[in-house]
Amino acid sequence: MSDEPRPHHHEGHRRGSLPWGSLLRNGLLVVVLLIMLWLGFNVRLPSVGELQAQIEELGWVGVVAFLALYAAVAMTPIPVTIMAVTGGLLFGVIIGSALSVAGVLVGCWGAYWLARGLGHRTVLKLLGEHARKVESNLQGAGFQAVCTLRLMPGFPYWPVNYGSGAFGIGQRTFLTASLVSTVPGQVSLVAVGAFIAHPGVLSGIIVACAWTVVLIMTVWAYRAWKGTSSRKLPGS
Repeated sequence: MSDEPRPHHHEGHRRGSLPWGSLLRNGLLVVVLLIMLWLGFNVRLPSVGELQAQIEELGWVGVVAFLALYAAVAMTPIPVTIMAVTGGLLFGVIIGSALSVAGVLVGCWGAYWLARGLGHRTVLKLLGEHARKVESNLQGAGFQAVCTLRLMPGFPYWPVNYGSGAFGIGQRTFLTASLVSTVPGQVSLVAVGAFIAHPGVLSGIIVACAWTVVLIMTVWAYRAWKGTSSRKLPGS
């Protein structure tokens, strides 16, 4: 009699069974890709004036609607600029900035966890042309990298959100870095909206100061990331 163990039936069944996890993940990829592509190429937010009128008509419910819409936009390739400017038009610099920062952080956090569920390979396909840059900058990186990419002019939020979730950035690091880096940008955009609504010397000064802070933070974050800054970023 042979001493070789006989293969168990359940092992053969396991090898022959359908990879449900992989099928589900790939199916989810298709759905997410279709939604993202459809939103990116077909959905256009209303103009600032139209959005302002629609939210004002809702009364106090408009605050909740603004937050929910901002969070949803932050999870897609649609630029968040119009939402921040509208926040300044509707609520002024202080309240508008608070609502904009809250809305964008909720959306970024949601995208981060969506990426954690989709996985590394799936997110690489989802990122498309941004994949190589995001992976090279976030793979094995941390706080400074997230801050720099968030502050970088012309670089959208959504690849950073999905890339951070896929490439192992810790949740606490992601949220802290996102808060530090989004506040200056959001305040600067909200200030523009407030200036449009109530132009004046004071609102103009706020706009100038906000954009100066964005510039300083961008240089600071980049130097901290490259190890050439003598001072750490707040929260790092």
